[in-house]
Amino acid sequence: MDFFNKFLYWGKLDIKNNIYEEIELKAKELYYHIDDFKFVYELLKDYRSKKTLYAILNNWYNYDFLSTDQTREKTYDDYFDLDIVKCNKDEVFVDLGSYTGDTILSYFKNYGNDNYKKIYCYDITKESMDILKNNLKSFPNIIYRLIGIGDKEEKMKIKVNETSNSANLLINDSNGDIDVTTLDIDILEPITTIKADIEGYEQKAIIGAKNHIMKEKPKLLISVYHKNEDLWKIPKMIYELNKNYKFYLRFTGSIIYPTEITLYAI
Repeated sequence: MDFFNKFLYWGKLDIKNNIYEEIELKAKELYYHIDDFKFVYELLKDYRSKKTLYAILNNWYNYDFLSTDQTREKTYDDYFDLDIVKCNKDEVFVDLGSYTGDTILSYFKNYGNDNYKKIYCYDITKESMDILKNNLKSFPNIIYRLIGIGDKEEKMKIKVNETSNSANLLINDSNGDIDVTTLDIDILEPITTIKADIEGYEQKAIIGAKNHIMKEKPKLLISVYHKNEDLWKIPKMIYELNKNYKFYLRFTGSIIYPTEITLYAI
């Protein structure tokens, strides 16, 4: 309950006060979108991905921890399943939600710190961006962008999460001090990989990168756990943009409540 109420992505849960919003929202998602989940299940390319989706939904439905324990990723880092994601010296890697550089440092560990052409790092929090720049200061060809990425150009405001800056959110405010743009507008060169972990803004980021996705077919490493619907809606969005993608699913979060769920579209 403490976890759900700190982050509020999935609804409140407070048994003492008879608040079961988190459970109600999960039930509605399963009831109204079971056919969408079945579509995604058939879309997934390996048995492990299918069992991962089953484990997540069975956790929602039955509080099942056994299947989440069986499918939780224990070998590879977030976003970098080496059986799925191949990278080379021509990579133009876009990191949406760079935080303090953990994903890029993981990339260097897995593929080498000279195995890329250019890296774009996006984040909305200045404190995180300052740490990011310091952590990556010895590496060349890294572009730092203190802006948000969505489906249009606009001004927004940061809603600070007291638990962690990594969970800071963008909220609508025309007088806000955060610029938001799209990848199609902000990056004109071809992109080879997009990683997105931007606290529920992933769907909008995909819409704003549709030209890159349709024309260049970059590898997509997308968090699909900030909204219940992300788990089925984001794969369908990508599939509708380009039916040639192959889809995989992995997660590295808690077996009690699965988070850190990554959709790979290759």
